[in-house]
Amino acid sequence: MNVRRSHISAAALAAVAALGLGTLTACSSDSAAAGDSGTFDVVASFYPMAFLAERIGGEHVSVTSLTEPGQEPHDLEISAKQTAQLEESDAALYLKGLQPSVDEAIGQSPVETKIDAATLTSLEAHGAEAGGHEEEHAEEEHAEEEHAEEEHGHDHEHKDGEDPHVWLDPVKYAEVAEGVGKAFAKADPDHAADYEKNTATLVGELNELDEKFETGLANRKKSVFITTHAAFGHLAERYGLTEEAISGLDPESEPSGARVKELQGMAKADGVTTVFYETLVSDRAAKTLAGDTGLRTDVLDPLEGITDASRGDDYFQVMEANLKALQRALGAK
Repeated sequence: MNVRRSHISAAALAAVAALGLGTLTACSSDSAAAGDSGTFDVVASFYPMAFLAERIGGEHVSVTSLTEPGQEPHDLEISAKQTAQLEESDAALYLKGLQPSVDEAIGQSPVETKIDAATLTSLEAHGAEAGGHEEEHAEEEHAEEEHAEEEHGHDHEHKDGEDPHVWLDPVKYAEVAEGVGKAFAKADPDHAADYEKNTATLVGELNELDEKFETGLANRKKSVFITTHAAFGHLAERYGLTEEAISGLDPESEPSGARVKELQGMAKADGVTTVFYETLVSDRAAKTLAGDTGLRTDVLDPLEGITDASRGDDYFQVMEANLKALQRALGAK
């Protein structure tokens, strides 16, 4: 079982902020909010980044998300219109390593303030056991997968397999929020006090969510859960759980026969009751595995986008729905 990290102290928040500010290019001392819109214009890469920008910026920001609701963010391709939006924005907020085309577009953009959320907290390697990583894979399967990645330009993993899904850990997400708040305050100093206030409120809510997960999962019968996509490694580590994924960090990758067989045996040995799937990708793999092993299926939402199918209207509502789903699957009281 992993050692739990404590809540974020003021000193830790300051350190995170310093780290984050060192990685971005800020505007001059004049307010960056000056412009035709009269607001601080932020382009966010996908929902978790847009949510932060909206909550921290409040009435002072105008937020545009590059990923549309219902669109699978990993495979986003930037359009010419979106490139133009980036060029006209005051800030870009993204998570490097999750969306290659976004990384490239922001890297080439003249936008003055570039905030990489991956630099505002620590990333760790998760999902190494998932599809595409087992020794049992045949060499030809590896070659085909590598060729496909090169052809489409999609490499969804950070260096050394670092997991980018930090927003699913409330404590890490709070660290990112603090860094974003400091970046907004520096880029748009006229509204710094409001950004600081909004950030503090959001961090407090994330700490409360962390407490709900800690308490809600403390008295459980099981600790292993199966997902289609290795998105929940940070959450699992935070609360002493073990995620086993059918696919790897890339939700579109196909598992090997060896991986499926391994999961079948694991489900039986660990008393797994549920195979989780998500709303933005196919549930075929989850239902196939569940059918073969006599397990239930349920939704565990990685919160990469909010749609009508989501179990809530925002980050907090969906995360609380995720907690309830985990409690059911793990026999938590």
